[in-house]
Amino acid sequence: MRKHRILIGKVGLDGHDNGIRIVSKWLADAGFEVIYLGLYNTPEGIVKAVLQENADLIGCSFLGGEHLYYCRKLMELLRQNGLEDRKLIVGGVVPPDDVKVLEEIGVSAIFTPGTMRDTILRKVNELLEGD
Repeated sequence: MRKHRILIGKVGLDGHDNGIRIVSKWLADAGFEVIYLGLYNTPEGIVKAVLQENADLIGCSFLGGEHLYYCRKLMELLRQNGLEDRKLIVGGVVPPDDVKVLEEIGVSAIFTPGTMRDTILRKVNELLEGD
């Protein structure tokens, strides 16, 4: 059985990567294959990498308030490329009022600052069950 592949990256111009690097390490330590794209990605680049890497799940971090715009674009591109089955999770500074909007857009999980390691790993495992 192959390891689940999780693609992780920052979208847009936000240069704060401490949190996403820590979460990437947690996921790798838990046995996932992590493809870390780093900073300054575009939605198109993320989706292209999902296709090339055959990623099962996508994780994006947002700290600059651009999460609604980029998540809408990512979900649209995933649908256009036949990747509706790939889950998108988001971490970062997300105002409480935006959590419901992100869920309506199709984001599978939203992790705000202070979310514990075990909570993230439990949710990721839950999302990937059956794959």
